[in-house]
Amino acid sequence: MKRALLAVLLATTPLTVPATAAATAAAVSSPLTLWYDEPATNWEQRALPIGNGALGGMVFGGVSTERLQLNEKTLWTGGIGSNNGNWRSPRPGALDEVRSTIATQGQADPDWVAGKLGQPRVGYGSYQTFGDLWFDVPSGDAVTGYRRELDLSTGLATVRYTVGKVTYTREYLASYPDNVIVARFTADKPGKVALTTRFTTPHANAKITAADGRITVRGALADNGLTYEGQIRVLNEGGTRTDETERVSVSGANAVTVVFAAGTNYADTYPAYRGADPAARVTTTVDDAAAKPYGKLRRAHVADYRRLFDRVRLDLGQGVPQIPTDDLLAAYDGGDRALEVLFFQYGRYLLIASSRDNSPLPANLQGVWNQSTAAPWSADYHTNINVQMNYWPAEVTNLSETTRPLFDFVDALRPPGRVTAREMFGADGWVVHNETNPFGFTGVHDWSTAFWFPEAGAWLAQHAYEHYLFTKDEAFLRDRAYPLLKETARFWLDYLVQDADGKLVASPSYSPEHGPFTAGAAMSQQIVWDLFTNVLEAAKVLGTEEPEVAAALAELDPGLRVGRFGQLQEWKRDLDSPTDTHRHVSHLFALYPGRQIGGDPALTQAARTSLIARGNGEATGWANAWKAAFWARLRDGDQAFAQYRTQLRQNTMPNLWDKVFPSGTFQIDANLGSTAAVAEMLLQSHTGVIDVLPALPGAWSERGSFDGLRARGAFTVGATWQQGALTEIRLASDRGGPARLRFPGDVRVTGADGNAVDHSRAADGTITFLTKAGASYRIVSANPGRR
Repeated sequence: MKRALLAVLLATTPLTVPATAAATAAAVSSPLTLWYDEPATNWEQRALPIGNGALGGMVFGGVSTERLQLNEKTLWTGGIGSNNGNWRSPRPGALDEVRSTIATQGQADPDWVAGKLGQPRVGYGSYQTFGDLWFDVPSGDAVTGYRRELDLSTGLATVRYTVGKVTYTREYLASYPDNVIVARFTADKPGKVALTTRFTTPHANAKITAADGRITVRGALADNGLTYEGQIRVLNEGGTRTDETERVSVSGANAVTVVFAAGTNYADTYPAYRGADPAARVTTTVDDAAAKPYGKLRRAHVADYRRLFDRVRLDLGQGVPQIPTDDLLAAYDGGDRALEVLFFQYGRYLLIASSRDNSPLPANLQGVWNQSTAAPWSADYHTNINVQMNYWPAEVTNLSETTRPLFDFVDALRPPGRVTAREMFGADGWVVHNETNPFGFTGVHDWSTAFWFPEAGAWLAQHAYEHYLFTKDEAFLRDRAYPLLKETARFWLDYLVQDADGKLVASPSYSPEHGPFTAGAAMSQQIVWDLFTNVLEAAKVLGTEEPEVAAALAELDPGLRVGRFGQLQEWKRDLDSPTDTHRHVSHLFALYPGRQIGGDPALTQAARTSLIARGNGEATGWANAWKAAFWARLRDGDQAFAQYRTQLRQNTMPNLWDKVFPSGTFQIDANLGSTAAVAEMLLQSHTGVIDVLPALPGAWSERGSFDGLRARGAFTVGATWQQGALTEIRLASDRGGPARLRFPGDVRVTGADGNAVDHSRAADGTITFLTKAGASYRIVSANPGRR
């Protein structure tokens, strides 16, 4: 099948695959490499992603015709100028009527509630493809030694093949320092590089011109008038360059470098969402990059990328894969450590590639990649799990810098969210529901099973407080996290109502994305508990008080009840069914990413019962990732690994992107959520204790190590184990202060100088010692011969 697809792609350029896969495997530059012995024939399943946060590219690797599909993250339809709709118009009495029905009847039908509170969504828009950059490469002879790869250790994509006696190499990078995407074409013999560069776009009013080696693409989206511009510089070394009306051709060159930059006039400012025309900015960006030798661009990209990616290392005893990645995935049966580590690190790569602070927008449902003008689910920001899951690995896998676009986006949502809070709820503070876009959509639509989720803002605010817990950056807490937490809490102080038992509950409350509307669904209560608790902790750090929040927390229903079959109830009334296998297990928010359950044995067991009831079989990708994290928090490594294995076997495409089951559509959330789940198996710190290997799977127990994961308290942690037993912990302290951690048996704690460090052991088995800012420590068994 692979060969047939390849023949179609290459048309007149037949490709002869090496006699053995080992012939191409010998070229592996890093064990963290996705590699293939044929070009991609499918964007979603086989093309390879590169990105720098603002720009994204998909590398196909065609020989005679190469396609580089491109994205610029702010190119969106919708919003102002797009018939934006009256999606938050006041409806006097509607909220009170729904609350009254729930109070008297105990619940309300979602379709009825949507009829009262939902509103048709118009002018919402979708993330857009920018277009495709094509390279027509003359070749007539047979191709041998073909290899297409993405090296996660450098962030470089490469295509290499031989025609006759000439070996051709293409290298692709998405540079954050220079904010460009670069393609480099070379040959191992002089004067052999020839190509024609052209650009196509589905946007009807785009104007494409070529002059002086520069292709300019400019237009305004018909939907909302958003102005966009892209520029491509074609830089030949030797040979001849010819400029045509819309394309640039080069022949007889030693090398060709192609540089792409793009931008729009989007700005994350309510209510206009427009800024300066992008032309001058794009011109400066592409010209500055084009003025640099390719080697300098490459070195800057690799150094910047490795500064982030190299922070975390995971060794499970894996080797270097000897077969292409798609074949490796197809053969996976749960016993391939190399694929498991590759998939973990791929999530970190994708987060780096889709979330840097050169864009005002965070990673969306597809990160920064999309080939459509009408993307699945608009490739938007679903805030009832998906965008939050995108950032679960950010802190724990040492990529804290990638969170800034998320915090900027949340801050940009607050002004329109205040209008929605006032007009829909008569409340102070701000609110956003289950999905949003770059244009301040904080209201509702009318899809009954997924239109109501005012808890989204509180869940997003959790990320800001978690950033403080992992970094201990008090300036961030004071200037960004605390104001966000306070304003979010202000909405909930107004929204909560007193239930018949005197407890404060959310009403109406809906557990995503099934069941009836009720008062006090578990997820609603748990998220508000998390919010109020974080507000009070932050206030204490900053030396202030929040008496109104403290009083509300004392009266808040906690959303934690054990039901009739021993489950953690999803609703305040015991409505759960033991045969319910819905993909959402929202009522376990308190387990992960929350911290409300902690070590309570009864609640822990109830959460386990709920999770078993929901099943570990086929599920959509993000649900697999969340379940893996749940099992890790339950300290069941084998069940967590089973979900991770299911993700790889059932919900992962040949290019290792997640696919939504059963549609097969790409979403990035499960890639990133799976990475976070693996980190949670290896390290936890949500209870205030650094817990190393809390959920080590039996499959990984023989030997292994990791370095660079982060724990709350601003600690960087490494560990080594053998036969399931922890042998060493390595700890680095950013800010100093006490470190509490678990290590079985008697231990020795030493500093970087090898000298012993005093420590104490508590009755619960945790050890504590005082750390100094910037210092490193080693904790080992005092009796290494004993188990």
